[in-house]
Amino acid sequence: MSTIPKRQHAVKWPASRHTPAGAVLTDLIIPVIQLESHFSRAGEAIAATAGQTLARWLTLEMVAGEPATVAEVARRLGLTRQSVQRIADLLEADGLTEYAENPHHLTSKLVRLTPRGRKTLGEIQGAQRSWSNSVGARIGEAHLRHASRVIDQLTRVLVESSPKS
Repeated sequence: MSTIPKRQHAVKWPASRHTPAGAVLTDLIIPVIQLESHFSRAGEAIAATAGQTLARWLTLEMVAGEPATVAEVARRLGLTRQSVQRIADLLEADGLTEYAENPHHLTSKLVRLTPRGRKTLGEIQGAQRSWSNSVGARIGEAHLRHASRVIDQLTRVLVESSPKS
């Protein structure tokens, strides 16, 4: 693991351009993008313990509780339907999921786990628990709970204020 250097404020925002909160939010953007990159790399490594990729793992997770359509999985993950369709087809070809009739829609099949898919997902979840327990112990439960609340609040505000295209 590489050590992340202490971040320094690279940009000093003139008071006329940003409020103090706006400047801090702006300074937060790059570290959050870097964090996403680190989470993605960790996710790829975790999924690889069961011979999978992060995209395949996330798709398995989305249908673990109950079957879902490709469109539903795509919406939950914030991905395109086409990209999830490609992953769902690969998972089916490998026997980890199967398509089932959808009583609510004639043409949109449901994706559901097979026993083999459930076993594979269990392997990934075990590796993820081990990783998150280790990382979580280094940060601490209280700090992580606080970060989670802030991220949830920031996400809500961004969704509410996102520019409409």
